[in-house]
Amino acid sequence: MRGSDKPFAESFMQLDKATTTSHLPEVVEPRNPGLDLDMNWVRSAQANTSAIERRAGTIGTRRTVKKEYQAAWLLKAITMIDLTTLSGDDTENRVRRLCAKAAHPVRHDLLEALGVDAITTGAVCVYHDMIAAAVDALDGTGIPVAAVSTGFPGGLSPYHLRVAEIGESVKAGAREVDIVISRRHVLTGNWQALYDEMREFREACGEAHVKAILATGELGTLRNVARASVVCMMAGADFIKTSTGKESVNATLPVSLVMMRAIRDYHARTGFRVGYKPAGGISKAKDALTYLALVKEELGDDWLSPHLFRFGASSLLGDIERQLEHHVTGHYSAGYRHGMG
Repeated sequence: MRGSDKPFAESFMQLDKATTTSHLPEVVEPRNPGLDLDMNWVRSAQANTSAIERRAGTIGTRRTVKKEYQAAWLLKAITMIDLTTLSGDDTENRVRRLCAKAAHPVRHDLLEALGVDAITTGAVCVYHDMIAAAVDALDGTGIPVAAVSTGFPGGLSPYHLRVAEIGESVKAGAREVDIVISRRHVLTGNWQALYDEMREFREACGEAHVKAILATGELGTLRNVARASVVCMMAGADFIKTSTGKESVNATLPVSLVMMRAIRDYHARTGFRVGYKPAGGISKAKDALTYLALVKEELGDDWLSPHLFRFGASSLLGDIERQLEHHVTGHYSAGYRHGMG
């Protein structure tokens, strides 16, 4: 990933033409069906913390993109954002404004200057009570609604209610469900309980894709992160996700490296691709570029798609739009010029 003097349009089109459309392309590969729990595989999942931290510490310094290529990668990042609002004071009008932004994430004059057709974000992520408003606002756009579920963010409500919540969100129109695992199963090494829980959550989702939130900042060690990732994929997770965004430590590069390598190993062993979603604390365009570089190097170009990679973010889009305006005009604009609604 290096800078280039190629025209912008050519730079952008080389990335993935399908992600510039107003809706996600049809998925052609099968979902991860999961498999029986293999404790030998789980126990073999390890994490060399010092090596992981060294690798993660270099990714942002060894890979840079400039000029047209930087703008192209930032546009691609937008297509992989789950534009999110998860506040206690959410209202239907706020969600509708967010949906409008998801459908038109970059000002028309900037896209016109870049010579790019309309793009959208990957999804809109909301609480259950806001699903109906989001589905209505996104009607005709092809943008899916993702709902957080299973007692988000703590995952400590009665188990039967967590399962029922998934069903209610799917009936309300959620096409993706972000569930939270029971951290205690990981911390006590009760991998069978984690597998059984994740398997039931997957079944409750039906045709809706399920993202398993590991809450990695609360799992204690990178080895626990690796093993939890493997177990959730064995149980049929479509995505594994770092965080709820409510923990004191959310997405980090070391955690991302561990989870991506677990995904890579799972694909090598089973042939099924599982998606990855870092969430929480990713608010700057330069951070998005670093994560995309890590995905490209660890998982390959197949994962540079909304079907297999998402950012869980709210303020990231605004900073990316500011960077795109700087690319077009040579000047940075104030943040209020790029509001979320």
